[in-house]
Amino acid sequence: MAFAYFPHTEDDVRQMLDRIGVGSLEDLYSDVPQDVIYRDEFDLPDAMSELEVRQYFEGLAEYNTSLFCLCGLGAYDHYSPAVIPHIISRSEFLTAYTPYQPEVSQGTLRYIFEYQSMITELTGMDCTNASMYDGATAAAEAMMMAMASTKKKTRVLLSEGLLPQVVGVVKTYAKFNGVQLGFIPCQDGQTSYGALAAELAAGDVAGVLVPGINRYGIIEDMTGFADAVHAQKGLYMVYSDPSSLAVIKTPGEWGADIVCGDSQSLGIPLCYGGPYVGFLACKKEHVRKLPGRIVGATRDVDGKRAYVLTLQAREQHIRREKATSNICSNQSLMALYVTVYMSLMGPKGLREVNELSYGGAHYLHDRLLETGLFEKAFDKPFLKEFTLKALVPARKIQDALMLIGVFGAVEVEEGLVNFCVTEKVSKENIDAVVEYLKELEA
Repeated sequence: MAFAYFPHTEDDVRQMLDRIGVGSLEDLYSDVPQDVIYRDEFDLPDAMSELEVRQYFEGLAEYNTSLFCLCGLGAYDHYSPAVIPHIISRSEFLTAYTPYQPEVSQGTLRYIFEYQSMITELTGMDCTNASMYDGATAAAEAMMMAMASTKKKTRVLLSEGLLPQVVGVVKTYAKFNGVQLGFIPCQDGQTSYGALAAELAAGDVAGVLVPGINRYGIIEDMTGFADAVHAQKGLYMVYSDPSSLAVIKTPGEWGADIVCGDSQSLGIPLCYGGPYVGFLACKKEHVRKLPGRIVGATRDVDGKRAYVLTLQAREQHIRREKATSNICSNQSLMALYVTVYMSLMGPKGLREVNELSYGGAHYLHDRLLETGLFEKAFDKPFLKEFTLKALVPARKIQDALMLIGVFGAVEVEEGLVNFCVTEKVSKENIDAVVEYLKELEA
């Protein structure tokens, strides 16, 4: 066949045309006015050989500026094993999308089941969907779950420690769904328990969303948060970096009802054609409010293990007005990607990723303080990213770093800049950056 992914043979096409009484594919366009049909030759460039095409695009690629990444804020440059693209290109996964027919979608259903299993283990929740567009939309859907689960309440509280892109999307959802948002300020770099308690005392709170690791890179101490929210009959929600959950306390251990976030940190490259993959997990009692789909394991007529769609509260499966969400899945290629990544890394590999990132981040933190260009902003625990107070304009530091091909020192707020280190950053990389910055005048 000329086209590997076109399933129809010439005989298939002929049978279909005969069935509808049409002589050729061109006849399908017979109702198109003849005067609008372009009949001249297209002005296309000459054909190239494969070698010429490769050389042409390699030449274009030389115009790109490749930057070394030293920042985080929701997108992390973790190592991705080279075998992943080959595995996700296997025939049983290649054209994965909504698995309407389980008998012909076992490959798709199986990896979704495995994805769910791994995400629930990381988060400490009972169930998860597969999946969301990105972390920000997952947070917005978590907010809508809280509203649907508590009923009659009109307010949702957000920590000011959440990433700005997450807050922005949640605000949009809230505006058009009649949800009133309240904000919990940060004190010394962490979500304020006192401010939370005061907002809860005002009443009418359906849920509270707090980051597990906030926009300053600080690991939040959420002691007492869940109890305070539950005492007011609200839902406690945590926005998490799933990679970090291999080594820090899980949201389930903190008493969370719903967990959301972006799985990009599980091996997906920073730029992989566009999409990331949000996750949304919850306790069993809230599963009926969970948007998306859930795959379950069962037995077929021969007693063999098989996979089916157990819950599918999406607009494509039920009446639109009854759907839990009308924007709730992504093309599950990204879920497959992180499933393969997690299975390859395993618990030990994920711990090693975090240990290397932790060591590198703390080393960079201490070396940057030596330059005299920065001061500590907070004295709180962090994992792989941190925030420092810049003693010179942030733009000056950014421009200097750009000259050596480094993307870093993103301004979190005025005078505060973000740095992040993953396992891909070596000690030699860090030393080179620091020695260069030492030449920058304060």
